[in-house]
Amino acid sequence: MTVVPFDKSTAIAEILATAPGIPTVFTTGFASRVAASLDDRPNHFYMTGSMGLALALGTGVAMASQQPTIVVDGDGSLLMNPATLLAVGTAPDLPLVHIVLDDGLYASTGGQPTPGRHAHLAGLATASGYQSVCEAINLSALRARLTTALDVSSAVFIHCPVQPDATPPQSRVTPDLPGVAMRFSQFVKATAAA
Repeated sequence: MTVVPFDKSTAIAEILATAPGIPTVFTTGFASRVAASLDDRPNHFYMTGSMGLALALGTGVAMASQQPTIVVDGDGSLLMNPATLLAVGTAPDLPLVHIVLDDGLYASTGGQPTPGRHAHLAGLATASGYQSVCEAINLSALRARLTTALDVSSAVFIHCPVQPDATPPQSRVTPDLPGVAMRFSQFVKATAAA
């Protein structure tokens, strides 16, 4: 794996700063916990459980709303349900930015290694039909790739190698989960209609 100078929390902070008003789906585990603790916003959807389905949910949001949608995924989550890559790759006009934060670990379940060490994630996205596939190995590259991707009308895959966070994020996202889902749905409907 490429040695990178930043961790998952820093990458998520950069994504929030670069795309503050875009519907964003965070995969279950640390990604959701980090995002909620940094800045809980109406445009955030936090997966709580359902590991491997963040991309499927984000794909549905992008298809239905036809507005740019970000999925912040993990390498373990992506590899739990790689078939969704094919669904994205066969949708030529899908305004989806799929960011995979790859620390090579199931961080939120104890740090077990993922099978991603034996897979080329960007190669999987390319083979699945993504129109654009790139890598971000530092924060300025992540910012630039994300900014460019938001102006593209087809799916973009951004592979982002990260270091594991040194300490676990704050507590789980538990308060009012139906309310979080309703808030996100209302945000997407309002911004799609605007």
